[in-house]
This record gives sequence, C-alpha cells and structure tokens, in this order.
Amino acid sequence: MLDPGQDAPARDALAQEARGQIEADGTLKHENNWGLRKLAYEIAQRTEADYRWFRFEAPPSLLEQLDHNLKIADGVLRFRIFKVDPDAPVIAPPTTSAPTGGPSRERPRDDSPPRQPAEKASPSSEQTQEPPAEQAPEAPAETPADSAPAAETASVTDAE
Repeated sequence: MLDPGQDAPARDALAQEARGQIEADGTLKHENNWGLRKLAYEIAQRTEADYRWFRFEAPPSLLEQLDHNLKIADGVLRFRIFKVDPDAPVIAPPTTSAPTGGPSRERPRDDSPPRQPAEKASPSSEQTQEPPAEQAPEAPAETPADSAPAAETASVTDAE
C-alpha cells in the first residue's frame, strides 16, 4: 500500500523498484495495480492508499532484502509478504463500484408515510400469553449496626 500523498510517478517508481528486486533474484508470476482505495482505518493520517500486488517466487534471501527495503522506503504505508501455494488461483482485484440492489443502510426520510398501527391479537393468542410475574416487595436492607449484635451473639453461643 503506497502513500497517495506522493505523485503518481513517485508511486510507480516505488513499484518499479520492488518489481526490479523481485525479477533480479526471483520470478515475477503476476502483478496487479488495484489503484486508490479507501482504507478500513487511518494509517499515518491517510484514509486511502494506492494498492499494488505482486505474486512471485523467490529465495529467502530476496524476501529478507525486500522486507528491509520496503520498511525503510518513504511512501510505503504498509506491506505484507505471504507464502502461498503455487497452485492457488490468482486473486482478481475487488470491484470498486457501489453495491446495488441490496438493503440500504440509510435511515428512512421523515416525509415517508406514517406506519399503520398493528392489528389487535386474536383472542386465542391472548389466552396463550402469560401475564407478567409480579415482583415481591424487597426486604429492607440491614444497617451495619443491626448486623453487629447478631455476630456477637453467635460467637457467645459457640463458646458455651
């Protein structure tokens, strides 16, 4: 994920540098430029990032070198290196269009027609419903002065 605060040629240069390192010691299998996308949460006061995706084969030494270079490169917000099964399918970039046809998360507007009151329940359903349980009145709480003599009395009877 590259910093969108940099201009496009600078971001392309970072991606080209990573691609060059991969091709020098490994084999680049696939590359995708997913473009600018919103982040799930802010990273370095950024709400979006330029996503670049590479699939490659490389020896462990290249992974260490790539990890080091991406950590210190200006303009790289985040990166991840994953080990995947070579037979796994290549990931297609996710769509960026707004979903259509699904339920809306927006609140209904106030000028919508008022809701109709619910119909009364049938008599048979009223018979099956149980009335709410009545609560017993609470006993008054004991004060510390009331509980102290009881403890003394208990200790006296235990002594006899």
